[in-house]
Amino acid sequence: MMIKESSLRRDPDLGGELAFLAKGCDFVLPSRFKRRLKSFQQAQVQGKQEKKSGTSPPVSLNSAVSSCTVLPVNKATSSTPLSINIPRFYFPKGLPNVCANHEEIIARIEEAFTEFEDEKANICEMGKIAKICGCPLYWKAPMFNASGGERTGCVSVHAFVSMWRKILCNCHDDASRFTSLLAKPSCDYLEQEDFIPLLQDVVETHPGLTFLKDAPEFHSRYITTVIQRIFYTVNRSWSGKITLTELRKSNFLQTLALLEEEDDINQITDYFSYEHFYVIYCKFWELDTDHDLYISQKDLARYSDQALSNRIIERIFSGAVVRGNEVQKEGRMSYADFVWLLISEEDKRSATSIEYWFRCMDLDGDGVLSMYELEYFYEEQCERMEVMGIEPLPFHDLLCQMLDLVKPEREGRVTLRDLKRCRMAHVFYNTFFNLEKYLDNEQRDPFAVQKDIENDGPEPSDWDRYAAEEYEILVAEESGNEQLQEGVPLKGSIGEVVTMGCFVGSHLNQLHTLQ
Repeated sequence: MMIKESSLRRDPDLGGELAFLAKGCDFVLPSRFKRRLKSFQQAQVQGKQEKKSGTSPPVSLNSAVSSCTVLPVNKATSSTPLSINIPRFYFPKGLPNVCANHEEIIARIEEAFTEFEDEKANICEMGKIAKICGCPLYWKAPMFNASGGERTGCVSVHAFVSMWRKILCNCHDDASRFTSLLAKPSCDYLEQEDFIPLLQDVVETHPGLTFLKDAPEFHSRYITTVIQRIFYTVNRSWSGKITLTELRKSNFLQTLALLEEEDDINQITDYFSYEHFYVIYCKFWELDTDHDLYISQKDLARYSDQALSNRIIERIFSGAVVRGNEVQKEGRMSYADFVWLLISEEDKRSATSIEYWFRCMDLDGDGVLSMYELEYFYEEQCERMEVMGIEPLPFHDLLCQMLDLVKPEREGRVTLRDLKRCRMAHVFYNTFFNLEKYLDNEQRDPFAVQKDIENDGPEPSDWDRYAAEEYEILVAEESGNEQLQEGVPLKGSIGEVVTMGCFVGSHLNQLHTLQ
């Protein structure tokens, strides 16, 4: 710090303070120094004014700053920092509510248990307890299991009160309570298998899924689909573990609460829609020719009439976006991984989809799509267009178009941030590895493309539109085959898994009921 006025430098008290400050002494606080400096400056101004008026100053300079006399410093303690009481500001399990009356809630729970036989509740009766606790209805299975009901078949009032009192004391918001109920002991995150009891209860008790009772073999596949959709949307870190922060930022708990209010589960398009599951599984079953619930690169190449390029398929199976040893060792993809692929392919605007395809195109994993990588994928597109008799655009010209579209922050380097910011990632990706969608986009009205960029309204996502259209097509195909003899499999559809009367018939009956 530079002090220009010589009179200020000669002040003994300030000199002492500055000496302590220069040595790094914690005893001198900036606030004290500012107050001393302000007092000194006021005295200087007052002295100048009195000189102009010809009167002598009533107070000496030493007395003007004597109110801030430097305290003696103990060399042994001068380096010890002062302890400052900083209020707690980080509450990983929610901000405690000092006004909450936990004992009143416990009393109401105990009173409700008296209505049950032997003061023990089964999983169905646990729904009433969940509502008393202020939780959504479909928290009942996690509550039941967390109280030991999975082992004994019922929950006593003492076991439940002990469990819930502990949660009330340690968890102060819905996300932390939900995680505490589902997670394994000593874990503050959720893994895929943690959701199975909750979703099994939804399958067995939700009125919109009653027809699945006739096809119990599909319970696990519906549950797998929902779990993958949950992690696709909520687990933004791609870690396979949903944290409290990720859960709070998502709409999953709000969507779960809607299940008790909506009897038609297809109206809840996020996560739980049966129609979406039906579309995903039918698409998988069409590709899985040997029906071992795995597909190979050759199987995937047939998707949407060879829409995806071979080079992007190789990257998908390289392990860039697919987890598990089956992919690297055996070169095959599970149904769970196919859920991620299909949603990413049909909705390239979502954050997860943009990340999915960026990982595939980033060959060297450096976090940047170089011009070499873009040319590598475009080469195959050119070869395929030439086979179709279409003259491809030279790479240099196409590159100029793509860079104008994305507008990367650094010239010649496309990053994930650039693609998310430009809002045209779907056009960018289709250009390099989906020939059908690339050609469709080339024939679109440019004003319609600009309208897509400017439109911020709450319209259905690309995935919702795709699932609705495909579902109508599948239902129409099944309705046309209703005249087939009962028990005969439907060719090329989900009916190959179970007989007509077991699944497809009940599915169509459900459709007539909803209509």
